[in-house]
Order: sequence, then C-alpha cells, then structure tokens
Amino acid sequence: MSYSIPRGTYDILPKDSYRWQALKAKFTELAKAFGYEEITTPIFEVSDLFERSSGESSDVVQKEMYRFTDKKGRSFALRPEGTAPVVRAYVEHNMASSGNNKLWYWGPMFRYDRPQAGRYRQFYQYGLEFIGSDNPYWDAELISFLWLFLSGLGLKHLRLELNSVGCPNCSQDYDNALRAYFQPHLESLCPDCQKRYETKPRRLLDCKVTTCKQIAGSAPSQLDYLDEPCRDHFAAAKSYLDKLSIPYTINPKIVRGLDYYTNTAFEIVYEGIGAQNSLAGGGRYNGLIEQIGGKPTPAIGFAGGIERLLIALENEGISLGESPGTDLYLIPMGEQARDFILPWINRWRMEGITIGFDPDKSSFKSQLKAANNSQARFAAIIGEDELAQESVMLKDMQSGEQSLIKLSELVSTLKTKLNH
Repeated sequence: MSYSIPRGTYDILPKDSYRWQALKAKFTELAKAFGYEEITTPIFEVSDLFERSSGESSDVVQKEMYRFTDKKGRSFALRPEGTAPVVRAYVEHNMASSGNNKLWYWGPMFRYDRPQAGRYRQFYQYGLEFIGSDNPYWDAELISFLWLFLSGLGLKHLRLELNSVGCPNCSQDYDNALRAYFQPHLESLCPDCQKRYETKPRRLLDCKVTTCKQIAGSAPSQLDYLDEPCRDHFAAAKSYLDKLSIPYTINPKIVRGLDYYTNTAFEIVYEGIGAQNSLAGGGRYNGLIEQIGGKPTPAIGFAGGIERLLIALENEGISLGESPGTDLYLIPMGEQARDFILPWINRWRMEGITIGFDPDKSSFKSQLKAANNSQARFAAIIGEDELAQESVMLKDMQSGEQSLIKLSELVSTLKTKLNH
C-alpha cells in the first residue's frame, strides 16, 4: 500500500530547507535588534480560546478550524492563528510582571480551506506581538519592523496599506451605515455576505467574490465614522511612520478577518502573485487580553505567511540560501587508513567542519567521484605515506592543488582556506 501527503499540506525537502533556515535567521536577527523575544505555544489549544477571540461568526471559527475531542470529551482545536495562544500564555504566566511584552513566534497553523497557490491547510506564520501600551508609537514601530523585514529581503513590489477600524465606541454607527448601504443589494450578495450583513457587516468589505467586491467599492469609509480619540490615534500613528520613513497608502477597506482588532489595521501586499497577494497584516487588539481573562491591556501585532513570502522571493529571483555543501571529504586508501582516520572525524565535526565519508566506497575512483558529487571544497587523501607522517594530502577540488598537511594543523588550515 502506498501513501500520499494530505491535501493542502506539503513536505519541506532538504533542497528547500536552507531557504527556510535563512529566512528565519534574518527574521530572528531583526527581531533581536528590535528587542523582541521568542515565544513558542502548543500546536493545539482549547477550542473556546479561538471561538472567543476570533469571534464565533468568523470564517475561521465557522468553516476553517480543525476541532477534535479528546478521550475525556474536551474540545480542542489546532491553532488557526498565533495571536490568541500568545496572549493566553502572556496572561497565564503573568508575563506583565516580568516585562516580557515584546514577543515573536514562528510555526505551523491549521485551517480547513480550499488549497491554492500560497494557501494551504497546514501553513507557516511568523509574527510579532507588542503588549502593554496604547501609545501610537508602538503601532509605527511594529509596522516598521514588518516593512524593514520584507524590503530588507530585496522585495521591490511591496505596498503598505493602512486603515483604522475604530473602537467599540464608534463602530456601531459605522456598522449601521454599512447595513444601510448594503441593504438594497442584499439579494446580489453571496450567501456568506448575506449572513454577515446582520452579524458583522464590516466583513462584507473583505469578501473576495467579484460581485460583492464590486458592490463594496462605494461603501462608506470607516475613517468618516471615527470618534475623536480614534482619529487622534490614527493621525499620530501616521505621523510616526512618516518620521520613521516608512511609506504607506490609506486603504479604508482593510477590516481584518478576526473580531479582536481595534484602531490601527494594516497589510503589506505584493503586486505580482495573483489574488493571494497579502504577505502579512495585523493591527491593534486592545480588548483581547481582557476578553480571555486578563487585565485590560492594549496590544498590537501582525502575522505573515511564509509560503506566500517564498513565492514573492522566487518571483523576483531572490535566493536566500543553498546547501552549504561539504567542507572536507575523506578518502582513506585501505582499511588501515580508514581505521586511522575514524577517531578524527567527530573531533573535526565538533570544530565546525562539514565532513563527508562513505565506508561503502573503497576504490580511489569511487571515493573521488563521491567527493565531487557532494560538491566538497576539499578532499583529504590518506595513503601509506600520509599514515607514516600522520598527515593528509589535502586536495582543492576546484583548483586541483594538493598539499601535505599535518592532522594537528588540518582544522586551522581548512578554516583559513574556507574563509578566503
């Protein structure tokens, strides 16, 4: 019987893993520069966490969440997004008292969705969460991190779109305005939007169905319904972005798909990868921490999809990383030479030298061919003469040059040559 991978998932093969490692290394390096620390949460949580945070009427909860019941009848869900678990951990471990309020994460998420390019049922996200202040500076700093990360990879066709979704004090008037606008078009809306009309009218602005998008094109703008505190917050966030030299455009149609967002909302889109062109997005969620049992605490965060980011990088021909190859391939000539070199192999590996060796190959020709196939920079040939002198014949696989090197000097010699 043969097996195949579940629909909507994929394997990260060795030839691709180096790109992932390089991408995470760049993200980690920038996060450190901004003072963010890594947090890792479980892949599954109690399902109520997401139902409460994302909203029971959201598509994530209604259609996409992978739920399961354990042997005690408790309901769990594979995490569909990263913010709610991070906030749960922040509250549960009383992280406010330790000052750990700048957090980043990286890992798999799960949504039952229709697979297509850049969208999978198991997908990977990176994200930042800043918790503890409503100062609009933090909006701008977090957004600037995302812009610097993506543009720093070399991507050119990026656009940062910015909006404010207001707060509970001013959202009701806007929801009423949207219902009044969409009411004459109800019969033309898709079935999902007809349901959203009463429960979450702002989600009508984010529908991807062509007819719904056309109808929503002339809908009222949230920016016209902001109360004074929300207007001031948005103006200050924009001012900070200007001072940080981060370019942006205003897009009043950004609403975000989860219920917990307030005030600043943003996306970075990439022009050139089709309909699934949002590389990352996020916003403020000032009410979420209180909603899941913590003290009232303002916060802001974002998440980005790694799969779409890799597609964008490929689209622009940007190479992140390749297999480092083999530094040194060992070619012992005979059993005595093999036994002599074995005690050195792991010693050299512990010094950071990538070693290639295959005891199933015995002839000089087959071992040299294996060294070439491994793209080794150097080969160490050990014959009778080398054994007698406790040395190796070091062969540069590119130039063909050879030199006799003492075993005790091999690591330092290699490191010098590899760094040139």
